[in-house]
Amino acid sequence: MKILMVCLGNICRSPIAEGVLRAKAKAAGLDWQIDSAGTNRYHIGEAPHRFSQKVCRNYGIDISQQRARRITAADLEQYDIIYALAQDVYDDICAIAGTHAPMDKVRFLLEELHEDGSRDVPDPWYGNEDGYLPVYQLIEEACDAIVRKYGNAPRN
Repeated sequence: MKILMVCLGNICRSPIAEGVLRAKAKAAGLDWQIDSAGTNRYHIGEAPHRFSQKVCRNYGIDISQQRARRITAADLEQYDIIYALAQDVYDDICAIAGTHAPMDKVRFLLEELHEDGSRDVPDPWYGNEDGYLPVYQLIEEACDAIVRKYGNAPRN
């Protein structure tokens, strides 16, 4: 299975999601390809935010080697599932994808927890370090749900 996590800049939320899901898939013996991207160009080539790295490191996950990149229309063909981490991200993916893209692959990460609740993982970029732990915990819970849901699916 190939999964892409997407937020705005690919330095806060989606790198956490990539790192957490990659660790959980590995622990479950799943041979999944997991990546992340952003919808804007502001941080291309940059490492994840220092607080994203720190909160992951506190849970034994090293995301320091990740580098921000922008999602492309080709990603919609390459990945089995693309998780948008918020509504504005979903809207940006639609714009980047164009009219003929397989948008049925694009889902909200938090829909793995509850279909009729909030779709947005809060963006910790605008706050202080304290905002990163609740984001990590929410992402971790969603990643647990993904592994439970797709862990027994046929592997690509």
